[in-house]
Amino acid sequence: MQLQMSRDDLIRAYRRMTAIRQFEERVEKEFALGNIHGFAHVYLGQEASGVGICHELTDDDWIGSTHRGHGHCLAKGCEIGPMMLEIMGKEGGLCNGKGGSMHIADFDKGMLGANAIVGGSPPIAVGAALTQKLKKTGNVSVAFSGDGASNQGTTFEAMNMAVVLEVPAIFVIEDNGYGEHTAASYAVGAPSIAERAASFGMPAETVDGTDFFAVRDAMLRALERGRSAEGPYTIVTECPRYLGHFVGDPQPYRSEQEIAEARARDGLVNFRARVTDAGLLSDEDLDQVDQEIAAEVETAVETGIAAPQPDVSALEADVYASAY
Repeated sequence: MQLQMSRDDLIRAYRRMTAIRQFEERVEKEFALGNIHGFAHVYLGQEASGVGICHELTDDDWIGSTHRGHGHCLAKGCEIGPMMLEIMGKEGGLCNGKGGSMHIADFDKGMLGANAIVGGSPPIAVGAALTQKLKKTGNVSVAFSGDGASNQGTTFEAMNMAVVLEVPAIFVIEDNGYGEHTAASYAVGAPSIAERAASFGMPAETVDGTDFFAVRDAMLRALERGRSAEGPYTIVTECPRYLGHFVGDPQPYRSEQEIAEARARDGLVNFRARVTDAGLLSDEDLDQVDQEIAAEVETAVETGIAAPQPDVSALEADVYASAY
């Protein structure tokens, strides 16, 4: 696995993983306090997967997300402040408070949106990838899905079409062990999600989703194929879900031992050990990032609580397209 990255790249990777961890921990807290309404599905435990996938992407590469999309947004470079405003449903949010947690998007960053429809992103990514192929941009489109969505017909059709049309689509299946409350070991009939994807006629591999470097290496292989107009690729990242399906899920379907084992697989701890042992970064370097992110998250929460809700006069703004 490649550790040959610049100091700035390593800091950027750790900053984004730390941003996800601290942001999501604060979302969990603010949800409990009543400052965030509706449902929230946090990305805790999966930070290395999203950041490893997005690290080499540009703003002109597109991603489609899932209902658990905060981490994908931050991994793609979306800013903490506007994200918190959006999740709190406030003016100034990425979608001006209208997208909320499960529909948050930032087209300027190539983030086509979270999606509350299970298996909703693969067809979108294939369409986006077809645009990139026809325009010969050299860019790729990434579809994030979970192990539950890997069973959906929309996902199968998207994979087949991507192969038939030879589009630069990269399917990322984040296997956190559960589709909502049902174990993947029960619900996924195939012995391997990657093997099932490969049966459509594309390369597919499975990696440790808590290892940023392993995920990034797999993504580099996928990008080489996609940017060379050779067709689609599938990466299955195995990464634990620290909390339940949603914030507040009591998780009666998981034992305390299983949850403890999941939390012991920590992508941030893994990253810190790898880079400090190799002498690439120091603990002080990483501690400084932790402190900077903590301050940024605190400011985002204070700003979000104080910000106004969108005025009712803006109800139909940004909803309907106009030809004029």
